[in-house]
Amino acid sequence: MKLNSDVKMVPVPSHSIIPERDSGKPVVLEANHLGIQFGGLKAVDDFNLTIGRTEIAGLIGPNGAGKTTVFNLLTKVYQPTTGTVLLDGKDTAGMSVVDANRMGIARTFQNIRLFDKMTVEDNIRIGLHNQVRYGMLPGILRLPSYWQGEKKQHQRAMELLHIFNMEDLADVRAGSLPYGAQRRLEILRALATNPKLLLLDEPAAGMNPTETEELMRTIARIRDEFQIAILLIEHDMSLVMGVCEGICVLNFGRVIAKGTAEQIQNDPVVIEAYLGKQQEEA
Repeated sequence: MKLNSDVKMVPVPSHSIIPERDSGKPVVLEANHLGIQFGGLKAVDDFNLTIGRTEIAGLIGPNGAGKTTVFNLLTKVYQPTTGTVLLDGKDTAGMSVVDANRMGIARTFQNIRLFDKMTVEDNIRIGLHNQVRYGMLPGILRLPSYWQGEKKQHQRAMELLHIFNMEDLADVRAGSLPYGAQRRLEILRALATNPKLLLLDEPAAGMNPTETEELMRTIARIRDEFQIAILLIEHDMSLVMGVCEGICVLNFGRVIAKGTAEQIQNDPVVIEAYLGKQQEEA
């Protein structure tokens, strides 16, 4: 299944491509000459990426290529050694993870990080923390504004759970959910922060082909309903090639190719470095 076959990509001044529907709009992310060095090791070197406002983009590469390090740079877990990250046109230099999240960037993790002992709904409500409208005093005294806020948060949490048809699991302890459901809950918690850009780190990990195909549709639905950009790291090529519009390929911390799914699939450098060198026919 391919959901990106009718998408037209157009060039932008940063020597990248974005979906035609996003042309004329400010891009949501620009990473320029981004790099980080740990001791003598350059984990990421001269990384450049532009993402349109409603683009579904992919970041792929072999294990150890630097993909998660890029996510950590974009979300300010790491401060870059070189280069800049512009989110919605604003420089994120020196910002914390919390600052970046407030600006509109949210992520999931390669290893699921839920609050296992809390309910599914409470995990979602933690993501809604930056949208609480009542102060400490109304909360302590249980004033009407507190109850109004609680009602709105409950309603919003249920709306988000509806995306994955998980409303019936609202009161279930998060740690007791099956692996795939925990993956979906983590995506919903990230969405609860109301991001402009959602980073998904291997969202299909542990999912069977049917679940992966459903996830593909859901990613497209999230983009359409929330009108946000999505950048995903993924090893499942059926998901990447089926839903991503622009794809960036990393190898040893450097970008070796950028393009559409079709261009990436037919790029000999990518075939050799990532998909494996083609065997000559006997």
